[in-house]
Amino acid sequence: MEDNFSNYFNQTGKVAKEYLETRLDLIKLQAAGKLSNALGLFFSLILAFLLFFFVVVFLGMVVGFWIGEMTHSYTIGFSCSAGLFVFLLAIILLFRKSLIQRPLSNMLVTELLSEMNAGEDEEVLSKKEEEEEAYEQL
Repeated sequence: MEDNFSNYFNQTGKVAKEYLETRLDLIKLQAAGKLSNALGLFFSLILAFLLFFFVVVFLGMVVGFWIGEMTHSYTIGFSCSAGLFVFLLAIILLFRKSLIQRPLSNMLVTELLSEMNAGEDEEVLSKKEEEEEAYEQL
């Protein structure tokens, strides 16, 4: 009788250890998936901002040369172009929460929630499969 109990506890310990190792591997894989999605989003945003930066720089040069041609003074043209950018910077700083912070945070939250919902759906399916297997074994 004691052999049955010790055998039962040994087998239960092995199963629990395997379950914990599998669960740890699953958590690692889920974290890696979320990290890769976040890094992809981060690098795509950096690329978009770099492209936007170059567009703004070249548009500033075009505006500076255009105003310089109109006024026959490149100093005035580039000063007006710089003044325009300072004005745009002030507007962006005043409205940064509604123009930049909220849309970016909303995008990040929706991305994370979609990942979490997908993970929950997979967990529900795996739990149902485990329950079905347990019923079949009984």
